[in-house]
Amino acid sequence: MHVKAYRNVGLMLAAMLPLSAAAQSSTEQKIDGLQQEIERLKEETRRLRSEQAAQKSSQEAAARAAKPAGSSAADQPATSMFGYGEFNYNRNRDPDRTGKADLRRLVVGFGHRFNDRLSFSSELEIEHGIVSADDQGEAEVEQAYLNYQLSDAVNVKGGLFLIPLGILNETHEPPTYYGVERNDVETRIIPTTWRELGVGVHGLLGTSVKYDVGVTTGFNAAKLDDPAFGVRTGHQEGQLADAHDLSVYGALNYRAPGLLVGGGVFSGNTGQNGQADSLFKGIAARLTLWDVHAKYSVAGWDLQALYASGTLADADQLTAANVARAAADPSFSAFAFPKSLKGWYGQAAYHIYRRGEVDIAPFARIERYEIRQAEDPGNGLLQDPKNIERVQTIGVDFKIHPQVVIKTDFQHYRVDGDKSRFNVGLGYMF
Repeated sequence: MHVKAYRNVGLMLAAMLPLSAAAQSSTEQKIDGLQQEIERLKEETRRLRSEQAAQKSSQEAAARAAKPAGSSAADQPATSMFGYGEFNYNRNRDPDRTGKADLRRLVVGFGHRFNDRLSFSSELEIEHGIVSADDQGEAEVEQAYLNYQLSDAVNVKGGLFLIPLGILNETHEPPTYYGVERNDVETRIIPTTWRELGVGVHGLLGTSVKYDVGVTTGFNAAKLDDPAFGVRTGHQEGQLADAHDLSVYGALNYRAPGLLVGGGVFSGNTGQNGQADSLFKGIAARLTLWDVHAKYSVAGWDLQALYASGTLADADQLTAANVARAAADPSFSAFAFPKSLKGWYGQAAYHIYRRGEVDIAPFARIERYEIRQAEDPGNGLLQDPKNIERVQTIGVDFKIHPQVVIKTDFQHYRVDGDKSRFNVGLGYMF
């Protein structure tokens, strides 16, 4: 009887062993799943911290930094300081293997909070190390505006501020974008960094949609002098800007964890009723620029794409006036004005190593831009083929801190091979 009982107990234990092993296996799987989820949350936290640092130039980010949760205005310093800069080395693939080292830019910003609603933001920039009559350096005010917050949904700003078109124009600190040099589409089609004097209204719709609309100064056709950069040389930067013709802009952006989708438009006449050049009197020359863009970060990947397009009306009349100016002044070289501009790029980066503050991410980008010029066959002013270009960039960003980056890449220009180059850069923001 006892033997039979022991045998039954043994059989029961034997039957339970697989169940116990299965339960242990299931527990281990759950633990592995939890560990993977923890790692995913850590990666998401690092990404969000990096995005928040990159958005410091926006008024909302400045307000959050100035007023942490649970604090009062009296607890916070009224004046803040921030900045960014970069040092670049470029080695071209032209026959002379031209090399340049440059303190590309040094930017220092100051902000002041008058009270819980009213604040001031500014940025001062020095380019190319030295500013003098004999050097190529520039000193300029990049931003200087007041912002009054009625609510999260309604802010009113006035002064000199960045136009919310594209991705790079508002967020252009070196650690926030891939590659040593800013991409060509957001340099030649959207003229980064582009700011205007004006007034605007911006805010959050719900928790995910940001809008920004306003009226500003616009471009001046009389200042255009380099079709290779589209209309970039025509923006007036708040420097005694001719304001007979004003412009309007609007932008809408949707944000969710890891995602940005948006677009913007800017439109206004550039003839300025001939204030800067009497030959342009009566020529409207309306410029319209627009873009759509997206960014998506998932599982170590950073994906980004943008398409931008624009038209400059009356480009043929501007070109004819240009030719007339050259006839009256032999020292002036006439050129054909751009009549349409468009470009796109796609970019992918993958974070191969992330530990603590160190982040290593190889990337690749392909872009194409097209600047079509008005033609004046009678005077030999035709399309410059170098203004229709395809660029391929491959490189790596090495962050030794979320706000300090070492970059290197190679860029291949398919049409104008002399522009192809090897680049090294060091950038920071604070």
